Amino acid sequence: MSVLISVFVGLHIIGIAALLGGFLGQMKAMGTGTARFTPGMLHGALTMLVTGMALVGFREMDGGSLNHVKIGVKLAVLFVVLALVYVKRDDERVDKGVFGAVGGLTVANIFIALLWH
Repeated sequence: MSVLISVFVGLHIIGIAALLGGFLGQMKAMGTGTARFTPGMLHGALTMLVTGMALVGFREMDGGSLNHVKIGVKLAVLFVVLALVYVKRDDERVDKGVFGAVGGLTVANIFIALLWH
């Protein structure tokens, strides 16, 4: 089970990297008002959702304890990110505030995972 969990943690990190990397790659365009959500950002958010849910299930099956409030907060933040990216995915330009919110919420989700025990 630990190998399976490790594989899904790796896939979860790849999803985060795709979402955050897409944001960081568009930061210069955000300054000029031409930023847009790339398909990789949507796929990264979806990967985070699927692998995160699987990791919760694996932890439950393994008998480990979970902080359900933390998982709920992380899921809510991810749903907001996913909704913003999904709705605006075909727009040629995304408003700076919306684009910045996706990056900020992604970083917040990372720190929630790391710092909330």
